[in-house]
Amino acid sequence: MAAALSVPPAPSAPTAFANAALGARDLACRRGERLLFARLSLRLRHGDALHLAGPNGVGKSSLIRILAGLSRPFAGTVERSGDIALLDERLALDTHLPLGRALDFWARCDGLHADAAARIAKRVGIGGLLDVPVRYLSTGQRRRAALARMAGRGAAIWMLDEPLNGLDAASTDMVEALIAEHCGAGGIALVASHQPIRLPGMARLSIPDYAA
Repeated sequence: MAAALSVPPAPSAPTAFANAALGARDLACRRGERLLFARLSLRLRHGDALHLAGPNGVGKSSLIRILAGLSRPFAGTVERSGDIALLDERLALDTHLPLGRALDFWARCDGLHADAAARIAKRVGIGGLLDVPVRYLSTGQRRRAALARMAGRGAAIWMLDEPLNGLDAASTDMVEALIAEHCGAGGIALVASHQPIRLPGMARLSIPDYAA
């Protein structure tokens, strides 16, 4: 039986998200008649980053949805402390609107000041696309727009499902730096990716190790 994974907190992590925590005990996930994984446990605290690794189809996205509270596990329990921001294949932006207006809707919902929203847009490389309708954006541009939406939420726990899909090398570096800064501020990052991702102190959990 695979041992529970525990990531020690970074010794110098700031306390912006001091109460952030994410834990799971003896999780199991079933898809149809197939048990994808079982006896999976983890514990993350402020400043922690965890890479969920494994090929497509092993249950990375299913685990993300369970930890986010969007799906129920077949067995086991999940405990969370802190707001969650989720990035997955669903863009959650109105495709008929210009990108700037689509992001502004969520900025108002999240109480994000316009100046802060503009800084985030520039940081992720979409500052010059705000007049472009969302439906005309490329895959990589949509991914960066979703990152801007997520970063603007101010959530303690980031859950990212394949965040590097469709991104070039420069955009990949930007995503890694953005996640590192979030964890450096005391946030938690859980990243499901079949691609390598480089983050200081990031732990790795291989989903196939928990195959039922």
